[in-house]
Amino acid sequence: MMYQNKLNLTPDDILEKEFKIDTRGYRLKEVDQFLDLVIQDYQTLINIIKKQETEKDELSDEILRLKQQVRDASVDVEIAKASSMQNVGTSNVDILKRLSNLEKVIFGNNNNE
Repeated sequence: MMYQNKLNLTPDDILEKEFKIDTRGYRLKEVDQFLDLVIQDYQTLINIIKKQETEKDELSDEILRLKQQVRDASVDVEIAKASSMQNVGTSNVDILKRLSNLEKVIFGNNNNE
């Protein structure tokens, strides 16, 4: 766990903790100090969880935005491909017409001779 260095106690520390007993029972100050550490750890864990949930939500939103951008880009690529293919087809037709006209000019004169 990467947050262990922020925690005062491990589960084993809590499990193995023994309080000294005096004539009236446990020493209240010692119990209170220990419980203060437990409370701090729980608060730290709550804060870590809240932060990670916020980060998770932000990352999920970013993933959705990126997926939409990928879909939009794919559509743009398909449109560009279709447009390019139309332009290539048009360009080829124009070139063929020009070649035909040139052939008529060049070979048409030869055929008339």
